[in-house]
Amino acid sequence: MLLEKVGSPEDIKKLSTEELKQLAEEIRKFIVDVVTKTGGHLASSLGVVELTIALLKVFSPPKDEIVWDVGHQSYPYKILTGRREKFHTLRQYGGIAGFPSIKESLYDAFGTGHSSTSISAALGIRIGKKLKGEEGHVIAVIGDGALTAGEAYEGLNNAGQLGEDLIVILNDNEMSISKNIGAISNYLTKVTTGENLRKAKHRLEEVTKKLFGERVYKGLKRVEDLIVKGLFPPGMLFEELGFRYFGPIDGHDLDTLIVTLNNVSKMKGPTLVHVITKKGKGYEPAEEKPERFHGVSPKKPKLENQPPTYTEIFSKTLVEIAKENRNVVAITAAMPSGTGLDRFRDEFPERYFDVGIAEQHAVTFAAGMAKEGLKPVVAIYSTFLQRSFDQIIHDVALQELPVVFAIDRAGLVGEDGATHHGAFDLSYLRIVPNMVVAAPKDEEELRHLLYTAIRSDKPFAVRYPRGRGYGVPVREPLREIPIGTWEILKRGKNLAILATGWTVYQAIKAAEDLEREGISVTVVNARFIKPLDEELLTELAKEHDLILTVEENAIKGGFGSAVDEFLSSWYQGRVVNLGLPDQFVEHGDQNLLRHIVGIDSEGIKKTVVKLFGTFHLKV
Repeated sequence: MLLEKVGSPEDIKKLSTEELKQLAEEIRKFIVDVVTKTGGHLASSLGVVELTIALLKVFSPPKDEIVWDVGHQSYPYKILTGRREKFHTLRQYGGIAGFPSIKESLYDAFGTGHSSTSISAALGIRIGKKLKGEEGHVIAVIGDGALTAGEAYEGLNNAGQLGEDLIVILNDNEMSISKNIGAISNYLTKVTTGENLRKAKHRLEEVTKKLFGERVYKGLKRVEDLIVKGLFPPGMLFEELGFRYFGPIDGHDLDTLIVTLNNVSKMKGPTLVHVITKKGKGYEPAEEKPERFHGVSPKKPKLENQPPTYTEIFSKTLVEIAKENRNVVAITAAMPSGTGLDRFRDEFPERYFDVGIAEQHAVTFAAGMAKEGLKPVVAIYSTFLQRSFDQIIHDVALQELPVVFAIDRAGLVGEDGATHHGAFDLSYLRIVPNMVVAAPKDEEELRHLLYTAIRSDKPFAVRYPRGRGYGVPVREPLREIPIGTWEILKRGKNLAILATGWTVYQAIKAAEDLEREGISVTVVNARFIKPLDEELLTELAKEHDLILTVEENAIKGGFGSAVDEFLSSWYQGRVVNLGLPDQFVEHGDQNLLRHIVGIDSEGIKKTVVKLFGTFHLKV
């Protein structure tokens, strides 16, 4: 196999074009074989195999620096830059990351995981090289989906203004995770399908034949083509931003790719190469359903009667509420299926809005709707909501507008790693005035908290984890939960555990085990992080000399910090905070990571036993 002989970009340069085509097929088979076992981003990586090979044939990393936007398409690059033998450890704890990482390889020019950062980063690298007097090209590879985000245009605008040598590869497959939407996506689609060209040519054909006849028309055919192409240049948008535009070209034609990149590598100033690729190329199931195969889970035996996911519960509940309340609208930032809003979209298409990869716009857009009396629900993953922090403060909370934030993937998400863990939302939302922040202990409570949020007329965030619920049956009709109230699930004498979200049932399990060891524990479902249940917290502090807080969020500034702040001026006992450490948690199985950081039932139990042995407790 050729693939076994390729250990670095230098090996690729020795291969003929025919050998490179064979290599492309071997890479695709290798990726499919591994990723269907480990899980990962399959369709996006299959779509850029030839592009990756061409880049490494023409350029010489790490001297030439390639920045992959988002990075979910970087598997071929990882394989061809010395990580083939470790590829079977993809996204596993201690193995290679699912995204580029400057800590993992000197070939990874910039760490990515969120979209639309590549052009800005590449421009910064370009300036850095220039000021240090270093040689080497800088290339940003960005998808058409990422072009829906504002940061991409900020980078393009600045690059055009500075006029530095920068190559941008636009990988156009008409998909991000779900099918792209928006004016820019529509523009690129029209360019690649030639819709505008066909319409204009058809109209000119009619006019020319009518005025001059068939013979004259045939003589003017070539002139007509030149006129139409002049009227509708596909690169007009990028030319206006200061880039020299080339394309669109077939992203699976190695000969054309190599020649084009060779030519572009000799040019000065900012250039953009528009490449058309097919997501899932070479793997028929992924070609037919690229959205489904964007990210695949590792092969595991199917279990019967599994509980629904939190996302599914959110999805069904929102539709249920929206049937009764016509003012409810839903907003996603390019992830209808990931957030569960595809069900809402199908039920209420006129009340559903996909704004593209534009979280900042999504939040302010929702604020405008709320100002007019609507009840917008913004469904965004925790890690992506970080991008709209200023809009949450300035446009929603400051004006006390009733926007509901449905925050999926809160806490540790597993194999996607540090760029995707929802580790900070409790911390960054808790400091915002007028904001209500809640976390359900299970899927049933998620239903009621979402109902409460929509009826509250307040800025309201409900955060819930990735994965399946605890299997709690849906028994009650939707009801409001009084804002700022907690519930005592178990009473004990020795210490109180205040747990939030996913950790509540873990605390109950730990308490049951501790009871058998003679340690009596009070367990509280602290479902509201803001406002706290100050009345109940005061009561618990008077009854217990030790309080343990548990959360699936960064310890710094999170729920435990809120409890510390409230008790610090008068509480004579001890408060211990358990949560995510003050460091970025790497990738790995979700529950393995929870165990490692100590927030599962075993970790809670160990913490209590250790504290019990070193602290005088009331008996």
